[in-house]
Amino acid sequence: MWEVVDLGCIPAKEEIQQALEMRHGKQLQKKFSNATVAICGLGGLGSHIAFALARAGIGTLILIDFDKVDITNLHRQQYKASQIGMPKTEALTANLKEIAPYITIRTHTVRVTEENFATLLADADIICEAFDGAEEKAMLVNGVLEKLNTKYLIAASGMAGLGSANQIKTRRIMKRFYVCGDGVSDVADTIGLVAPRVMLCAAHQAQMVLRVLAENEEP
Repeated sequence: MWEVVDLGCIPAKEEIQQALEMRHGKQLQKKFSNATVAICGLGGLGSHIAFALARAGIGTLILIDFDKVDITNLHRQQYKASQIGMPKTEALTANLKEIAPYITIRTHTVRVTEENFATLLADADIICEAFDGAEEKAMLVNGVLEKLNTKYLIAASGMAGLGSANQIKTRRIMKRFYVCGDGVSDVADTIGLVAPRVMLCAAHQAQMVLRVLAENEEP
């Protein structure tokens, strides 16, 4: 017979911290725990970036998205069918708290614009761009490089279709600016976004966050 697990028995914060320190070492885990990472866009990229960073023990996540969970999101994003109709910020926070109950999460259920991005991202050490649209991507990248150039920016470009997983790479563009993806594929030219390739790109972005915090910045 299957053993019934009491989901209410959450480990103490100290136990989870000790488990992370055993995996990463105390010094490195302290850097992760003290970090604040902003994720702009909580779709296929952003939701997976958030999960990876929460599992790594990042102390604070700033989650930003104006949208709600839709049935078309379920094939590649970290949401549940029961969450359709919920704001993505609320749904993702709930899901993250199930795996990292003591993480600090700050949410902004708004569209990121030229007028508000600097305020929304002021407290972030590292910013992850995870938008779908090219115009939104360009707006955020250009804005951060111009007005928040002391922060690290990790963006994405090209992860659509069924191309080889080995084409997804991380490139260093400037001292504090990285781009992950194949740099070529476009949703309009392929079958669209499929879960494995989107997850690969998100994993590259999350891994680069951890490398920056570990002061091991070369991709």
